[in-house]
Amino acid sequence: MTWTTRQRSEGAGALAYCVEGRGPAVVLIHGVGLRAEAWNAVSQALAPDFTVYTLDMPGHGASPLAGAAQLNDYVARVLTFIHTLDAPIYLAGHSMGAMVAVEVAAQAPERVEAVAGLNAIYRRSAEAAAAVQSRAAALTHLTAPDPAPTLARWFGVAPSGATAEAAAACRSWLTQVDPDGYATAYGIFAWHDGPSEDKLQRLQMPTLFQTGADDPNSTPGMSQTMAAKAPFGQGVIVAGAAHMMPMTHPEAVAEALHSCFTRRIQADAD
Repeated sequence: MTWTTRQRSEGAGALAYCVEGRGPAVVLIHGVGLRAEAWNAVSQALAPDFTVYTLDMPGHGASPLAGAAQLNDYVARVLTFIHTLDAPIYLAGHSMGAMVAVEVAAQAPERVEAVAGLNAIYRRSAEAAAAVQSRAAALTHLTAPDPAPTLARWFGVAPSGATAEAAAACRSWLTQVDPDGYATAYGIFAWHDGPSEDKLQRLQMPTLFQTGADDPNSTPGMSQTMAAKAPFGQGVIVAGAAHMMPMTHPEAVAEALHSCFTRRIQADAD
């Protein structure tokens, strides 16, 4: 099955990771409550042309939380990881992972050849901010969250086919996630409002912001606005997709990432 648990290695920054493929290095960062396997389908699609590293975010999968408490702690761990790779990397993140990826690219542009933020947030409405902050405040650091409300937001109340398989995988991950790691990450995600305009303007590399047309929280308008503010930004909206786009629409995600990353490779070759 697509979402089968994969073998991990222990990397720098105390980050566990899976790796496959051959070629330039791609690093993928998942969102809150998930794990490296959330990228399985996208990773498989990219692997013929890239070496793909899929990370477990701190406090998720096999990566310890190890004192991470602020967004920059997550960023620092990823920076430590990518600095051990042999060459500049191509970077993408989903949801909270997009927050981390954009910050990493802004802080270390000499290491990041291209960056993508998938289902990223930017300047939530007051109503959306209040809703996500209320959910964060209700979490406990001692008990795993009830996955049902999250799955309903991500996949709807009655997913079917491949979407139902993705939802079942997410249910398992949300049930097994370290409660402290989940609550910490969700709190950061809830109170962060997306990259500053200054950070977006620092992205002097091909930059992709992609989201689903039906994502009510990481809206098309957010991605289009961020893309317009990044010097080499591109906004891509996937019809029929919502928040779990890398799992429900992996072909569209892999195609957009491949296009963004090879755009930089071709520019370097010219």
